[in-house]
Amino acid sequence: MNNYFRITAYHPKHNVCAIFDSNGKFEKLWQFSSSLVFKGFTIVEVDADFQEDDLPKVPASESIILRACGKGEPQKLGDAIVVHGKSYTPKGA
Repeated sequence: MNNYFRITAYHPKHNVCAIFDSNGKFEKLWQFSSSLVFKGFTIVEVDADFQEDDLPKVPASESIILRACGKGEPQKLGDAIVVHGKSYTPKGA
């Protein structure tokens, strides 16, 4: 079972964006998304299948891993999602 998920999110109250990974903490992608929405984030992109670019996958963990964060909304350069100079490309893009 593959439960490696990546979410890009934006927090409007604090004007920050982030890329989060989860590898084993959640069984379903909606559970991961829901936990971030509960904390005030708006979901920008969700992926279980993506090109890693300069954010390689992390080992299994019971934690949510913060991969990148920055001020403002995440950028989209071509098909890539970029946060504070770190990027990945959703496979469906």
